[in-house]
Formats: sequence, C-alpha cells, structure tokens
Amino acid sequence: MSNKKIFKWVVGTTLTAASILTLAACGSSKKDDAGSDKASADLPDLGDRYEIDKTKPAWQLDTKKDETELTWYVNADWWNTEFGKDLVTKKVKEDLNINIKFVTGDDTKLNTLFAGGDMPDIVTIFDSNSQVARKAESWALPLQDLADKYDPYFYDVAAKDTLNWYKLSDGKSYGYPDYSNTADDYSSGQIYSRDAFIIRKDVYEAIGKPDMSTPEGFEKAMKDIKAQFPDLIPFGFNDFAADGTSNGSMDSVLQDRLGVPYLTEDGKYNDRNLDEDYLTWIKAFRQVRQDGNISDDTFTDDGDKFKEKLSTGKYASIMIGSFVNQGIALQTFAAANPDSQYIAVDGIMSTKGNEPTLTQAGISGWMINYISKNAKDPAKAIQVFTYLLSDEGQMLTNYGIKGETYEDAGDGKVKFTEETRNIQLNEPEKFQKDYRIGEFIQFGHDRYKALSDESYVDAVKQMQEWGEGKLTPQFATENIGPEAASAESRSLSAITTNWSTTLVGMLRSGSDDDADALLAQYKTFQEQNNIDGINKVRNEKIAENEKKLGN
Repeated sequence: MSNKKIFKWVVGTTLTAASILTLAACGSSKKDDAGSDKASADLPDLGDRYEIDKTKPAWQLDTKKDETELTWYVNADWWNTEFGKDLVTKKVKEDLNINIKFVTGDDTKLNTLFAGGDMPDIVTIFDSNSQVARKAESWALPLQDLADKYDPYFYDVAAKDTLNWYKLSDGKSYGYPDYSNTADDYSSGQIYSRDAFIIRKDVYEAIGKPDMSTPEGFEKAMKDIKAQFPDLIPFGFNDFAADGTSNGSMDSVLQDRLGVPYLTEDGKYNDRNLDEDYLTWIKAFRQVRQDGNISDDTFTDDGDKFKEKLSTGKYASIMIGSFVNQGIALQTFAAANPDSQYIAVDGIMSTKGNEPTLTQAGISGWMINYISKNAKDPAKAIQVFTYLLSDEGQMLTNYGIKGETYEDAGDGKVKFTEETRNIQLNEPEKFQKDYRIGEFIQFGHDRYKALSDESYVDAVKQMQEWGEGKLTPQFATENIGPEAASAESRSLSAITTNWSTTLVGMLRSGSDDDADALLAQYKTFQEQNNIDGINKVRNEKIAENEKKLGN
C-alpha cells in the first residue's frame, strides 16, 4: 500500500436515513416474491461498437472513435486529481481512449452526491462496512452483469474469492477493492509481513544476542541495554493516536506476534485484549517501564516524533507495526549507520507456545471501487476495471512502460532503468509529478511489488524475510463491527476509547495489582456498555463471513 498517505479507517458514515432513501431511489429496482429489493441493471446494448470476446479484454476491441469522459469520485481529499499529464495516466488515457475527471471529497460531500442524485460514473470509498457499501445494489451496477454484457475478460483478471466476498444478498458483486489478499495470496510467498520486533544490530551483539522470547529474558535484556547504552531508549513502540482510535503496536500487532486467536475454539469472537498470554506481556512491559526502560514520551509522541527517533536510532529495540510505512526513517538510519541498522529477531514470543500469526491487508482490501447506475458509458467503465486489474495495467501503474522506465532483471523480476531509478531516489517530486509510478492504486496489489527488488527500501528486507511463513489470514473477523449509528456501534466506540485509556494506564501503573484493578474496571465498563449485544452482532457477522468463504 502506498506509504505516502496515512488514512484512518472510517468507523461510521454520515449518510442519514433520508439520503439513503434518496440514494435507493436513484436506480431502478424490483421486488422478488419475498419482498426484497434486487438490483435490475438496465444496460444499453453495444450495437456494432464491438463484439465481445472472452479471450480478449474489451478495451482492445472497442471501436468507439470519440474519447469517453468519465467522472471518478474518490472519497479522499488527498487524492491526486491530475489525469493524462504524467507517464502512467497518459498511457491509461491513450490505451482506453478516455479522459477521467477526478473529483475528491469527504463523507459530507459523498452524502451530498447521493442526496442530489447526480452520481459520477465511478465511485471509490474506503469503508466496506458502511451503509454506502451495504446498500450498493441501490446505486451501483453489478459487476457480473457488466462483465457478461461488455467485458467477460474481467473474470480472468478479477479474483473469484474477492468477488464472492463482495456479493450482496442478491448474489451479485458491486464493488471491487485494491489490496485484497485472498488465501492463495497469503500462501503464495508474494506478499510480505509488515510487523516485527526489531533491535539495533550493534546493541543486539553488544548485549550478547540474548534470548528475549520470554518476559524474564526480555526484562533482563532491557536492563542490559540501559547499562551499556544509557543514551538510548531501550524499548519503544508505534505512536498511540491522540483520539484513542489506535494503540500503536501494543494491542493487535502485539497479539498477532503472540499468536493470540481471533476466534474461540467453537468459532466465536475472541476478546483478544483479555487474553492471558497477552496480559502477561503487558505486565512485563509495565515492569520494563517501571525500571525506567520505556520513556514516558513514548505514550505522547506523535507519528512524526516516532519517525524522527527511528531515523536517528534513538530506540534500541521496537515492537514495530507497518515497518514498510516507516521505511524512509529506517533507511535513513541504516544508510548513516550500516553496522547499527535495525534487524528483526525472535523476541517477544508466546508464553504458551503459540506461533506468530501475522496479518496483512485482508480480503476486504482498502479502496473499494463501484460503477454507478448513472454511468454514461458503462461499457467503458468496466473496461477501466479490467485494464487496471490486468497484468498490463498493474505493470504500468507499478513500474511504468517497459523499455522506457523498467526492464527485465532475470528470474521473472524487473528493475527500473538507470535513469528512472536515479530520478526515484534523487528527485522524488519529479518522480511523483512526471511518472506517478506506484500511486495510481485503486486496483493495486502487493504481489506485483514482489516482482522488483526495488519496491522496498533495503532496510526492511531482512524484516520481511523474518516474517516469511508467519502470515495467517483472518478473513472471518473482517468488518464484523455493528452497523454505523446503531446503539451497539455507539457502545463499541465508547469501549474502544476506554480500552485505549486502560491500556496506557496498565503500562504506566506502579504495580501488577494496580494494572489488575484497571483491567477489572475495564471489564465492568464493557458490561455496562452492552458488550454481550456487541458480541452477538460480531458472531452473526462472523457466521456470514464464514459462509462467504465457503467454510
């Protein structure tokens, strides 16, 4: 996923009940005998424009002479709205004979579009659990209908499991995401882990490469670091969000490291925050902090401050989440201190013998793309989807044009040309403006990054190697939160905020007894805020997900 933008997953949606009704009225629908609404795609015929061919993408067959203009709404103000000027989008424009007018905004603007009924041709959102996504049949066209009528080659480039995941109650799929990893992707070896326990190489060697897999061994190692490297912070972790929406790498990232199960033995939701193994390590970190080996600043530093300390090697060791997103800081330190660079090691492991179950982007992906019922040229719109999902589109968006910006590197891999690589490394603004390689990501996928050794900075490659064989999909627990604006959703928001406060309090408490008291208060807060009702919703959605997955 692009490292250039940091996006907070949307917990709720601003769409009101009235605008959902307006949204539903925008497209045609019919009732089946059971009384449920089902989308009815009234698609225009192709005429003599081209004959579909299952063996060829429709964009290669389309004989339409006039350039098609499509409006594409992206629900993110940071999206680059330029089209046709940089190398990547200029090639898209040329190959597909289109001009794309990008429009950006936030949930409020998206709400306004729906309420007004003036929908763009293509819509990209970020929350697959939102009402917008769950009601897609009322405003978007089914991808299967579009593919059948205009571009059956779409089925060759779209992942079947991803399409099934996005099917609604009518059995059709309306959205298609980027960075959707299927079970096959997880087992392919073409996507990499992103979380690790890392330590400066010079520090690790100086303290004798100790066993830090147990709480006792870890606590002793932190004391040894403090004694030998008094100017360093022995242990750090990703920044906590000021609004309580993220606890850095100290809950889910740590829990994955310890292999804490996502589900109970009978397939129900498991509250990982209350796991005994996890809480044992939280108390170990509490002791490390009491020993003076976790800086209090770590709890208040923002992301920029974290990266600053990372780039100067201020932390001796770190429980780090999404190290690729910290790649520039890690590479900055490694380049200046090659004998001291951070490496991943086997520290912080389960006290129960569980293996790490690291995660990556799940099957839900990130940006979800739809073709609206207002699409002026639905045939061209599905061609855009097929093109960007295909090897041709993926190689273009990730590496540019063969022979011009990249070339074969042997063993099935590619590399940038010397000129392109030089601009990438030394003129990043020019690379972004003139090339836009790696940024046109609505249909991106990590497996294409595996085709080049230049996709990631050198500083993270050893960390990726450490994570090989440790990725474990957790698709069943994706998008299991309560519906936005429901009573359960409001309760869960309160519980989430309370947990963040509780976790920080436990880590900073003066004794294990004090930590236990805070945890007891949190459990009471859960009960007072209908945790049973929330878990009932979660378990219902887990069952739905298992059905989608064919389990």
